[in-house]
Amino acid sequence: MFSYKTLFASTLAAVLALAAAAPAKPSPDVPATIEIGSGNCPTGGVTVPVVSDACINLIGGLSFLDKEISGAIVPGGFVCTFFQDFGCIATGTGNAPTNSEVVLVGGTWHMSNVPGLSGPINFNDLTSSISCSPV
Repeated sequence: MFSYKTLFASTLAAVLALAAAAPAKPSPDVPATIEIGSGNCPTGGVTVPVVSDACINLIGGLSFLDKEISGAIVPGGFVCTFFQDFGCIATGTGNAPTNSEVVLVGGTWHMSNVPGLSGPINFNDLTSSISCSPV
């Protein structure tokens, strides 16, 4: 004769097996990070959390990277703008010169050859602030 305990135990085992096999979804509360460094990333870089559309000035604990960034890793699905001036000041605003920022999408970048507003440029050791957002 069939037992309800056996049915319950079998059903519970099947549910637990499916739950263990299901991939975990990333939490939407986990902040995105970029890696920036004075050498070639991914080695020797610093991981910096980013908040969408917030300006990250390279001051305080990040001041050692001001005008020293040579490489960056931008996560997939994000776009980050690297600015020459503090305050994420873009070309054509304030006293910002032409080509005072570069816009980088997900990937590993060497700042000596990145896409500028008017073609590839050398943005090595020029960054003072960064702003990132989802694509």
